[in-house]
Amino acid sequence: MWIVQLALKQPHTFIVMALLIFLFGFISVKQMPVDIFPNIDEPIVSCVWTYTGMQPDDIENLLTTVTERALTSTVKDIQHMESMSLSGMSIIKIFLHQGGNIAEAVAQVASTGNAIMKQLPPNITPPLVTQSSATDVPVLQLVVGSKKLGEAELFDCANSFIRIQLAVVQGSTIPYPNGGKYRQVMIDLNPDSLAGYGLTPYDIVQAVNKQSIIAPSGTAKMGDIEYIVSLNNMPKVIDTLNDIPLKHVKGATVYLKDVAFVHDGFQPQLNIVNLNNSRAVIMSILKNGDASTLAVVNQVKGLMNQIRASVPKSVTVDILTDQSKFVVECVKEVFQEAITAASLTAILMLAILGSWRSTLIVITSIPLSIFVSIICLHITGNTINSMTLGGLALAVGMLVDDATVEIENVHRQMDMGKKIEQAILDGAQEVALPAMVSTVSICIVFLPVFLLPEPAKSLFVPLGMAVSFAMLASYGLSRTIVPLMSKALFKSEEHAAGEKKEESHSFFGKIHKFIDTNFDRLRDIYHGFLGTALDHKGVVILGFLGFYALSFCLLPLIGREFFPTIDAGQIRLHVNAPPGTRVEVTERIFRGVETQIRKIIPADEIVVMTDNIGMAVSAVNYAFSDSQTISEADGEILLTLSEERKHPTVYYQRKIREMLTRDFPQCDYYFQPADIITQILNAGLPSPIDIKIVGFNKEKNFEIAKQIKRKVENVEGAVDVCLHQVMNAPRFFFEVDRTRANQLGLNQKDISNSLLVSLSSSFQVAPNFWLNRNNGVSYNLAAQTPQYRISSIGDLFNTPVATSQSNYGQDTAQLLSNVAKPVRQFTPAVVNHYNVAPVYDVYAACQGKDLGSVSDDIQKIVDGFQKELPRGTRVVVAGQVLSMKLAFYWLLIGLAGALVLVYLLLVVNYQSWSDPLIILMAVPGALSGILWSLYVTQTNFSVPALMGTIMTIGVASANSILMVTFCNEQLREGKTAREAAHTAGHQRFRPVSMTALAMIIGMIPMASSAGQNAPIGRAVIGGLTIATFSTLFFVPLIFTHLRQNSKLNWPPKHPEQTTES
Repeated sequence: MWIVQLALKQPHTFIVMALLIFLFGFISVKQMPVDIFPNIDEPIVSCVWTYTGMQPDDIENLLTTVTERALTSTVKDIQHMESMSLSGMSIIKIFLHQGGNIAEAVAQVASTGNAIMKQLPPNITPPLVTQSSATDVPVLQLVVGSKKLGEAELFDCANSFIRIQLAVVQGSTIPYPNGGKYRQVMIDLNPDSLAGYGLTPYDIVQAVNKQSIIAPSGTAKMGDIEYIVSLNNMPKVIDTLNDIPLKHVKGATVYLKDVAFVHDGFQPQLNIVNLNNSRAVIMSILKNGDASTLAVVNQVKGLMNQIRASVPKSVTVDILTDQSKFVVECVKEVFQEAITAASLTAILMLAILGSWRSTLIVITSIPLSIFVSIICLHITGNTINSMTLGGLALAVGMLVDDATVEIENVHRQMDMGKKIEQAILDGAQEVALPAMVSTVSICIVFLPVFLLPEPAKSLFVPLGMAVSFAMLASYGLSRTIVPLMSKALFKSEEHAAGEKKEESHSFFGKIHKFIDTNFDRLRDIYHGFLGTALDHKGVVILGFLGFYALSFCLLPLIGREFFPTIDAGQIRLHVNAPPGTRVEVTERIFRGVETQIRKIIPADEIVVMTDNIGMAVSAVNYAFSDSQTISEADGEILLTLSEERKHPTVYYQRKIREMLTRDFPQCDYYFQPADIITQILNAGLPSPIDIKIVGFNKEKNFEIAKQIKRKVENVEGAVDVCLHQVMNAPRFFFEVDRTRANQLGLNQKDISNSLLVSLSSSFQVAPNFWLNRNNGVSYNLAAQTPQYRISSIGDLFNTPVATSQSNYGQDTAQLLSNVAKPVRQFTPAVVNHYNVAPVYDVYAACQGKDLGSVSDDIQKIVDGFQKELPRGTRVVVAGQVLSMKLAFYWLLIGLAGALVLVYLLLVVNYQSWSDPLIILMAVPGALSGILWSLYVTQTNFSVPALMGTIMTIGVASANSILMVTFCNEQLREGKTAREAAHTAGHQRFRPVSMTALAMIIGMIPMASSAGQNAPIGRAVIGGLTIATFSTLFFVPLIFTHLRQNSKLNWPPKHPEQTTES
C-alpha cells in the first residue's frame, strides 16, 4: 500500500524510473550476446597426444591408459573421462562436474602430462591441453580454392596465413584446415639406392640432421666493431639439401641426391575434401565458451576483405556454410512470436476493456516488464536466445493480468463515487495480497528447473528466470506505474455514484459493447450451469474425476523426446568403407554415393554438397569436434538444402538409407546431427542413443556388443544402428628373429627406426625444420619412402636395415626380409575408453517413432543381457536419451516439490490447511488439458512441453486463488457454502476468463509455429482451457463439499484478505 501512495505523491520519480527501464533495457539488448541457446555449463578439458606411426592398440596401452590413470590422481572435480585412441593419436576428454574450475583443471592436466613424459614412448612431445564445452560447435565454414595452386599450397595458405588472422576473433577456436595436403620439405628415399650404397633410412635422417641444423653462433669483437658471426647451418634453398654428403666410397662422395630426392612436398595425404566434386580446403570456425554465434560470425565476415587481400590473387576465400543464419531465423521467429502475442493481447484488452486509456496502461506494462526482465537477465550473465525469448513470449499473456485487475478495480471504486486517488488506493489495497500470492505462486513453480541435469538445466533455467523476472516486474509496475497512469488518464472519467457513464460510439467501443453484452450472457449461462452442478455436486464431481482418469489414460499414447526435432535443411551422412580401404579408394566410393544422392535430391534443392574423408592432419581437430571418423576408410558427406524443397529432410534421409542398403552393401552408414541445435543436445555423440558396454573383458564384451547391435536393428523405429569400434583393420605383423638379427650386428631398435622412417617419416623420432625466409614459415623436414615405392609385400621386404652405429664405409646393408617374417592379422582401428575401462558403443537413431518408445524397447534388450555379462562389465544406455530421462525425472520430482511449496505458501496466506487444497484442485484439469492438447496435435512430451506444463499449473493456481478468495469473502458475509460458491462463480467469471483468454491468445503464435518452443504453447493452450473449466466448476464444487458444514463466520477474516474486482 505504501508504494502506491509513494507513487501518487512522487510521480516524477517513477516516471524517471520507467524511462530508465526503457533506456537500460535498450542498452542491455545491444550489449547482450545473441545465440541459439544459452551457454551450457558442461566444462570439458581435452588432452591430446600425437605419436606418428603407432597403431591404435599401442596408443591405448602406452599413451592413453597411462595418462588416464595419472589424471585420476591429479585432476579435481572429474565427472567422467572419455578417450579415443587412433592411429598416431590419443584424445582424452575430461568432463568436469558443473561449477568445476576449468582453468585449474587445464593446469592440472598440463602439469600431469609433462610429469609422466618419462613413462611414455621416447621422443614424444608434451600434450596439447585445451578447454571446451557442449556449445563449442562450428558456426562458420570457409572454403579456400584456386585454379592455379595445388592442394599443398592451398593448405599452407589456409593454415599458415588465413588461420593466424582469424585467431584475433574473440570467442573463436580455429582448428587445422580439412582437406588439402600438409606442406613440408620431403626427403623421398629410394630403398634400392640405399641398399646399393649400404645405407638405411635412419642413416639418412642422422646425416641430414647433422648437416642441416638450427643453432646460434655468436659475435666477435674486432677493433672497434663487434661482428655477428653466423654459419650456413640451414640451407636457404631446398635444392641445396640434395648436395649433403653422406659417405665416401673408394674416394667418391655419396650425396643425398644419390639415394633420395629433396623437394618442396607434402605429407602422405590422409584427408580429402571435395566441394561439389572438386578438391578443396575447408576451414571450420568454432565459437567457444559464452561467446555469441552472431558476434563470432560478424567478426570473421569483417576480416574477409583483409584476408582476401593477404593471399595470392589466384586464391579465393568464400563462406561455405553460415550457422548464424539459422540462429537469426530461430531467434527472429521466437521474437516475432513474442511481438505477435503482445499485439494480440493488446487488441484483446482493447476489445474487452473498451477504453483506449485502459488499454494504453495495460500495454505499457508489457514492454516495461519485458525490459526489466532483460535487464535482470543481462545482470545475471544470460544471453538473448531462443530460450530467454521463449520465456518472455510465454509470460506476455500473464503480464497484462496484474494491470488489468488493478484497472478494473479502480473503475469499480470510481463507480462507487470515489475520487480518483481514493479509488486507486482502495482498489490497490484490495488486490495487493491475492495478486502477490498469485505472482509468487507462478514463480515458485519454475523452481524445478534448477534441479535439472545438464544440458537441460542450462537451457531452461534462463527461460524460468525470464518468466519470473517479468512476472515480478509486472506486479511491481501494477503498484507504481499503473496507479500513476490511472490517475493521469482516468481523471476525466470521475462520476457520482449511480451515475451512468457515457457510452463510447467508437469502433472499439462498439466491439467492447458487443463483447461485454455477450460476456454477460455467457456469464448468466455459466451461472445457471454452476447452480445445477452445485445441486448435483456428487454426480458432477464424479464426472470430473472420470474425465481426469480418462485423460490420464492418454499418457501411454503420447510419445517422448528430449527436444522437438527441427528441420534445418541440413544432412550429415557418415559412411564407412570396408576397414583398411585407402583414402583414394574411399574417395571413389564417396563419389559414387554422392552421384546417387543427386539422383534422389533434385539439383535445384542442393545448395552445396561437401565431403570430408579420412583423418584430420592434427588430433586437435578431434578435441574440438564431434567427428566420428577413425581412419582413411570413412568420412562424412554434408549437404545444405534450399529452403524451398518438395520434401522434408527426413524424407530424403529415408531415401538415402534405402539407396545405400541397396547399392553399397559393403559400406556401413549413419546420419549424424547436422544442425547446431542437435549437435549441442547430443553433446558430441553421433546419435541420440548410445549403448555403452564397459568393462575390461574385451573379447567377450565385443561379442555382446555385436549381439546387441543385431537385436537393436530389429527394433521398430530404430535406424542407423552401428557399432562404432572397428576391430578388423588389416595388419602385417612382422616377427623379428632377434637371434638372427644379433648375428648380423642388428638389434630391434635399428630395425624399428629404419622401418618407422621409411613408412611414417623421421619427424616423430628426429624432428627437423627448414625455414622459408620468404614467408617466415618453418616447414617440417622429414625423410620417408614415397608410398608409391611400397606397393607390395616385396617392396616392404626390401627395406634396408642396419645398426645405428654403422659407419658410412659399410658396403652392404641387411634387408628387412633377412631378419623378419610377416603374419597377416587384424587390429582395432580405434580403441575407446570410458573412465579408463575399454568401451564399445552401439549407436542408434529414431525414424517414424519417438525416442522414448524406441529407448524403452532397447532397454528391454539391454536388460536381457544383464545376466550374461562378464564380471565387472556393465551396459548402460546413454546419450540424449539419458539426458531426456534424467530431465523428465527431476522435472516431475521438482514439480511435485513446487506444488508442495505453493501449498505451504497458501497455507500461510489463508491460515488454513483446506483452502490451499481446494485451490490446487485446478491442477488435475490443467494436466488433463495438456494431455489432450499434446495427443490431438500429435506432439511428443519433451522438456519444452513440461515447461509449458509448469507455466500452466502456475497460472491455473493463480486463477483458482481468485475463486477461493471470493468464496471465503462470501462465507464471511453469512452465506452458506453453496451460496458463496455460486456467487463467487458469477463474480469471478470475468477476471478468470479474461486471464485465461489473454494467456491462450498470447500462446497461439508460439503453438502454431514449427520451432522448438511450439510444445510450450500447445501445452499451455490445452492445459489452461481445461484448467479454466476446472476453476469455474470443479473448484466451487470441492469448496462446497468441504465447507457444507462450516459455520457462517468461518474462516476468521484476515485483515489483508480481500478480493478484487
